[in-house]
Amino acid sequence: MSIAQKIHLSEPQFNRLSKVIYDRSGIHFPEAKKYILESRLSHRLGELEMEDFDQYINYLTMGPYQMDEFQEMFNRITINETSFFRNDAQLGVFERRILPEIMERRTNKRLRIWSAACSSGEEPFTIAMLLHRTLGVRLPDWHIEILGTDISEKALNVAHDGLYSQYAMRQTPQLIKDRYFKDEGRNFRLSDEIRTMVSFERHNLKDRLAAKRHGTWDIIFCRNVLIYFDDPMKEGVLKMFHDQLAEDGTLFIGHSERIKDLNHGFEALPIPEGFCHQKQDYIASQQGAAA
Repeated sequence: MSIAQKIHLSEPQFNRLSKVIYDRSGIHFPEAKKYILESRLSHRLGELEMEDFDQYINYLTMGPYQMDEFQEMFNRITINETSFFRNDAQLGVFERRILPEIMERRTNKRLRIWSAACSSGEEPFTIAMLLHRTLGVRLPDWHIEILGTDISEKALNVAHDGLYSQYAMRQTPQLIKDRYFKDEGRNFRLSDEIRTMVSFERHNLKDRLAAKRHGTWDIIFCRNVLIYFDDPMKEGVLKMFHDQLAEDGTLFIGHSERIKDLNHGFEALPIPEGFCHQKQDYIASQQGAAA
C-alpha cells in the first residue's frame, strides 16, 4: 500500500477514535470534522503499514507504544497556530493595567504566571519580554516565575530550543526583534536573558492533580484553547483555573472564546479588548469595599 493513499474512516471507527482523543486530551472532534482525522492520519497509517483505522486504533490503545503514538497523532491532528505578541491590544491591557495593579499588591515581590497550552512558547516568552521591559533595572528585585505548559512534546521542544521562523515573528515589533533576538540564517534566536525567565513542562489540561502541585498563580493565560473543548471540558478546565488562581488573580482567554453561560465562578472585567476575568467573590468584595 502506498503511504500517500487515503484510507476511509468509517463512522464507527471515527466514534472510537474521537473518544480516545477526547478521553486523553479533552479535545472534541464533532462528526463534521471527521474529514480532518481521515486526511491527516491516512499518511500515518501508511507509514505504519496498516490497512485500516481499526488496526490503528488498537495500536493507539493497546500497543506498548500507545503513549508515544498518541503524541505523534496529536502533533498531526492539531495546528499550533501562534506567534509572538499575538493580540497586541490584549497584551497592552495586561502590561499597562493588570500587571501594575497586581505588582502593587505583591509586597513580597513574588509574581507567578502560568501560560497554559502555550504551544511552542511564543506566548510565555512574550510575557517575559513585557516584564523585562516594564521592570527594567527593578527586575533583579523580583522573584518571577513564568511556566509554559502544553500537551505536545514537539511544540515544547521548539520552545526549549528558542529558534523561531519568520512566520512566528510576523507580529513582533522591530524594536523587540533588535533587543531580544539574533538572526540565525532565515530564523531568529531568542536571547538567553529571556529564555531563562521561562520554564516549560508537558501538561494535559485534564490533569487537575498535576496543576494543583504547582500551587497558586497570580495570572493565568489560556488563549485560543477553550474553542477546541465541549462545554463539560471547558467547565472542568475553568474550575481548575479558579482553584489555582490567587484570590485577586486574573485569567486571560482568547478574544473569540465565550464562557459567559458556563459554570465557573469568574466574572469578566469591563475592559475593552482585555478578555480577562477575575473571581466573582473577589470582584464582589472590591465593590463592597468601595460602597
